[in-house]
Amino acid sequence: MTRVYLDHAASTPMIPAALQTLLELSGQVGNSASLHGSGRAARRVVEESREQVAAALGAHPTEVIFTSGGTESDNLAIKGMAWAARAADPARNRVVVSAVEHHAILDPAHWLHSAQGFEVDEIPVDGDGRPDIHMPFLGPDVAVASLMWANNETGTLQPIEDLVDAARTTGVLTHSDAVQAVGSVPVDFGASGLDALTVSGHKLGGPIGVGALLARRGLALTELAHGGAQERARSGTMNAPAIGAFAVAVEAAVADQSTFAARVGALRDHLVAGILASVPDATLNGGSDRLPTHANITFPGCGSDDLLMLLDASGVEVSTGSACTAGVPQPSHVLLAMGRSESDASSSLRFSLGRTTRADDIERAVAAAADAVRRLRHQ
Repeated sequence: MTRVYLDHAASTPMIPAALQTLLELSGQVGNSASLHGSGRAARRVVEESREQVAAALGAHPTEVIFTSGGTESDNLAIKGMAWAARAADPARNRVVVSAVEHHAILDPAHWLHSAQGFEVDEIPVDGDGRPDIHMPFLGPDVAVASLMWANNETGTLQPIEDLVDAARTTGVLTHSDAVQAVGSVPVDFGASGLDALTVSGHKLGGPIGVGALLARRGLALTELAHGGAQERARSGTMNAPAIGAFAVAVEAAVADQSTFAARVGALRDHLVAGILASVPDATLNGGSDRLPTHANITFPGCGSDDLLMLLDASGVEVSTGSACTAGVPQPSHVLLAMGRSESDASSSLRFSLGRTTRADDIERAVAAAADAVRRLRHQ
């Protein structure tokens, strides 16, 4: 049975050009920190990739810090910026995040509270999952504020401009997790005014285990790990093959963004319309200003895990939310923050589309979802 993969927000297939680059570079020996010919060749891959990523995302090459992926980048941003800001000004002892952030942001923020004595504020969101940044959260005691570019569960686009404008008046450092956004909507780091931004390879057609933190020139960052300082504020041997493939994927995703968004957005709308017609009491979460790839739908009275397993048995692969919390028997913190009941938050599925999604995949998903709901309601 051919399977329908609608979990691209968790991980999307590598594009052929990135896979080819990864395979070619993996056959070459050389540590990019070594001074001999093989080391210099590996270093050339890293630096040329840095230039590619910077050009695609509106950054200067010196602002690109290669990491192992989104989680490391988020941790380096939240902890590294908070530590550096407090070291420069002890009064800056507060971290501000939105209530719907990925756990790669929420967990390090709350760790800073429990282990380092920082105060943490979670900005509440409205029913569409958007915070009001104009609320009095960004005072002169704030070290760093982080707001994702687009939510990973609902796809809701966030008011990044409002964050930057509000932070500018009090000198608060700003960061955005743009893992879900790059390749789906325009993302320009320089134009955004942010101090730091997170990107991940396997969300946009690159390899798993590689990503980047874009960090403004002159931004002070305290290292998470010590032992080489191969990258600015980041130690560890550079994974030149993965970095090369990542750069190819970023460049391709950005170049194809508008075409991709139009095509996949139409498929997403068809999916939503089909499900809402087949299951009249189902509801769409996240408002109208969302990524073209995402549809988070609540099926009242149907447990999300049960729905997922029935869909999986029919060959349709979706998720109950973030892959990082899959298997955790708790309702979505994102939907709860949006004011949904625990019952509704535990009865929702995320459908996320990607480059391999086709029209017949949508038809199968709509039919499978309607059938799964009927079976659960007539047990």
